[in-house]
Amino acid sequence: MFLGIGIVLVLLWLGGFVMFHTAGFLIHILLVLALVSFVFHFLRGRTSTV
Repeated sequence: MFLGIGIVLVLLWLGGFVMFHTAGFLIHILLVLALVSFVFHFLRGRTSTV
């Protein structure tokens, strides 16, 4: 789930970075959120379902 969220956030960041140069540093918040999501996904690992 967090991997999917991270991928979507990276795609939104790329789109915003390419199309909206005037957004300034605010568009980079999406990149930071995507990186946090990726790190959380890989640190959490697989959980077993009952």
